[in-house]
Amino acid sequence: MKSETLNFETANGSTTAYAAMPDDRNETTKAVILIQEWWGLNEHIKDIARRYANEGFIAIAPDLYRGKLATNPDEAAELMADLKIEDGIDTIKNTVRKVRESYGNADVGISGYCMGGTYSLRAACEVEGIKAAAPFYGDIPSEEILQKLKVPVLFISGTKDAWINPAKVAELKSAAKKYNLPVESISYEADHAFFNDTRPDVYDENAAKDAWVRVIRLFRENL
Repeated sequence: MKSETLNFETANGSTTAYAAMPDDRNETTKAVILIQEWWGLNEHIKDIARRYANEGFIAIAPDLYRGKLATNPDEAAELMADLKIEDGIDTIKNTVRKVRESYGNADVGISGYCMGGTYSLRAACEVEGIKAAAPFYGDIPSEEILQKLKVPVLFISGTKDAWINPAKVAELKSAAKKYNLPVESISYEADHAFFNDTRPDVYDENAAKDAWVRVIRLFRENL
C-alpha cells in the first residue's frame, strides 16, 4: 500500500485529498471517495482510506474543510455549520474529476460517516459518475433529492443513535419504497459513530466489522 496527496481546484478555491492505494495501482479499477466526519480530514479517516487500499481499492478522502481540524465538539459543530452544502457537493464533484485524471477510468463509489454520511448520500443522488454509495448514519435529504437516486445505496445506522434516529431512517425507507429506489438499510443496536474505533465511548466492534464486510461487498459488486 502507498499514499499520496492530491491537489485540485473547486468552485470555492483549492483543496487537497489524501489518497491511499495498493502498490500496483495500475491494476486497480475501483475507487472509493471517503467523506470525513465533522472533525475534519483527521488520522482516523486516513486510516480508513488505508483499509480500503488493503482491500484492493483506491481510496480518496477530500478535505472539505481545507486544512481545518476540530479538537472538540464545539469546534466540529462550528466547522460543519460553516460548510455550505453546495460547497461540499462541488468538492465531491471535483474529487470525482480528479480521480479520473489521476487514476484513469476508475469506477467510483462513495462512503462517509456522520457529516460524511450526509454528503455521501446526497452525492449519490446528485453527482454524476458515482456508481454506489455506503453512507453511515448521515442525515436524510428531501424526497425531491432522493427521487434522483439511480445507484445502489447501503445505508448504515444505529438504533441507539439520538441524531439519525430510527424515525429518520424510516423516512429513507418510506421514500425508497414510494419511489422504488435502490436502497438497502441496515441498522445495528449501536450508537452514533459506532464505526469510529478511536472513540471507545461509542465504538461497537461487532457492528463495525459486520458493516465493513457489507460495504466491501457492495463496492466489489457494483464498481
